[in-house]
Parts: sequence; C-alpha cells; structure tokens
Amino acid sequence: MTTDTDTSTTTDTLTDTESLRALRKLASTDPSARLQAALALGTRPDPQLVVPLIERCAVEPEFFVREMLTWALTRHSPATVLTPLIDELRSPRAQARSQSLHTLSKIGDPRAWPALTRAHLTDPDDDVARSAWRAAVVLVPEGEEAALAEVLASQLGRGERPTQLSLSRALIALGEVILPALRAATTAADPGVRQHALATERLRSDPDIGFEFALDEAKRIMVLGAESQEE
Repeated sequence: MTTDTDTSTTTDTLTDTESLRALRKLASTDPSARLQAALALGTRPDPQLVVPLIERCAVEPEFFVREMLTWALTRHSPATVLTPLIDELRSPRAQARSQSLHTLSKIGDPRAWPALTRAHLTDPDDDVARSAWRAAVVLVPEGEEAALAEVLASQLGRGERPTQLSLSRALIALGEVILPALRAATTAADPGVRQHALATERLRSDPDIGFEFALDEAKRIMVLGAESQEE
C-alpha cells in the first residue's frame, strides 16, 4: 500500500474542495466526524480517494465508520479499487486484510477470486478468516465450490460461537456441494469438529432452529452415539 507521503501527495493534488475537507476529517478524533467524512467521500467518487480510504480502513477503530468507508469504496468503479484492495490482502495488519476482504465481498467482482488464497481462508485471526469465508462464497467461480467446501470444512470446530456460526453460514450458502466434506467431518477424531459439523448439517436442514439449539442437538446426538457404542 501507499505511504504517508503518498497520502499527503493525494491531499496536495486533490482539486475538489469538499472532498479535500472530508479527507482531512478522516483523521478527526470524533467518530461522528469521521463517519460524515466517509459518507461525503462516498457521494463524490474520485480515483484519488481510493488509496486514502483503504488506508483508513486498516486503522479505523469504529465498526460503523469502517462500514461507511467500505460503502464509499463500493461507490468507485471496480477497475479503480480492485488492485489496491488485492494489494492490501498481503498486509501484515490483520484489520487491513479483514477489511479488504469484506470490501471485496461487497463489490462481488469475480476477478478478485484468484487473490483469495487458502492462507486467507485459514488465517489464524478469526476476523480475517470470517471475512475470507464470506468473500469466498460470493466470489467462488462455478465448478470450484466443492474444493472451497473442503477448505472451509477444515476449519470446523475453530473459534467461539460467532466464528463457528459464520463458518456454518458460509458452508450452507454453498449448497449441497458441502455434504461430502460435512459428513466426513462428522466422524472426525476431534469432538468439537464433529459437533460443529452435525450442527451445521442440522442448521442446513432447518435454518429456523437457531445455531445454539443446533449445537445442543448435535451434542445430544454425540452422547447417544457414544452410549450406543458402549452397549
């Protein structure tokens, strides 16, 4: 990505006074001011704004401001934003990777698919992995869903409930192609993987039951299975 010098160069060369004022407000200590700045920049798309917006995504502490920054980026043409967003996927900063993946999922341009790697889908940072799962489901080309399902299934059992729910939703969104990988996971040695796989299967068949209920039901199935084996 760009350096601070590059950003100041953008500020120096931007001729739109309103956009220039909004760009400077992105550094405000007031979250509401930053939110209004991101909104203003999204209503006045300019290729010169893309890099500063992406850079702010990497460090912005407030979720609602990051969402507005993402919206502002989606207001620009894919041809303008894809390359810098893809470059950001190699950032050592987890939030930079996560926000880039999130924005790519919102843009939905399939040209970003080759940049989404197994490393992103298995990233040790849960926020990055969750963003990668959502992006992958949106961007996966026809015919590659089964391979994606296998990679996603390898992550069953990881993280806390929100992470597990995100993974289940991503798998379910792929459709019936997930069934072989999911059923293989129901026989895994790790009980956490088995429970998550069973819960995902249950949630797929009845989306209205809720994830917690599906997990509890999976646990009961595992207990009954263990008791049957003992008998």
